[in-house]
Amino acid sequence: MPLLGPGDPLPHRPRRVLVAGTTGAGKTTLAAHVATALGIAHTELDALYHGPDWAPRASFVDDVHRFSAGPDWVTEWQYRAVRAHLAARADLLVWLDVSRARVLRQVVTRTLLRRLRRQDLWHGNREPPLRTFFTDPDHVVRWAWTTHHRSAPRVAALRRERPALCVVRLRSRAEVARWLRGPLRDAAALTPAERTGRR
Repeated sequence: MPLLGPGDPLPHRPRRVLVAGTTGAGKTTLAAHVATALGIAHTELDALYHGPDWAPRASFVDDVHRFSAGPDWVTEWQYRAVRAHLAARADLLVWLDVSRARVLRQVVTRTLLRRLRRQDLWHGNREPPLRTFFTDPDHVVRWAWTTHHRSAPRVAALRRERPALCVVRLRSRAEVARWLRGPLRDAAALTPAERTGRR
């Protein structure tokens, strides 16, 4: 299947949706919008992965397998331990192919606001002090910058493995808005007969 853009109609009503992109691209925000449009649940992977004090939760992989066994869901495509499993179950991948400069602006703004507001994230965790940008090589801002290049080859590999998988590429906020208002909304409104006819 060819790579779809923000104006291309979807071939079916999605039921199991992955949102791909580098850290800070806006995966969780878009996943929530997709879930609302389709009327299905959004499961945030970070909430399943991070336990108290940022420790990985031992039940993470089991939790992912449990929700992804269901008939419909939306989540982010991340974490090596579950990425292949989720990709095998999905019927739509939405790729946020956002520039490194925009990602950096977004992740810096998000990190600053979370820290200044002392916002609780998952299981009581909060953003660490801002000085950790200089001391922690895995700080989220540095991670977003250094791992940005990984998304494109990862999506390309998945398309080779699953050539029939529907993949939508969105490169800006304007394209995201256009896709949500157009192809996704149209696909969400399909009747059962229309869904069958598009297959």
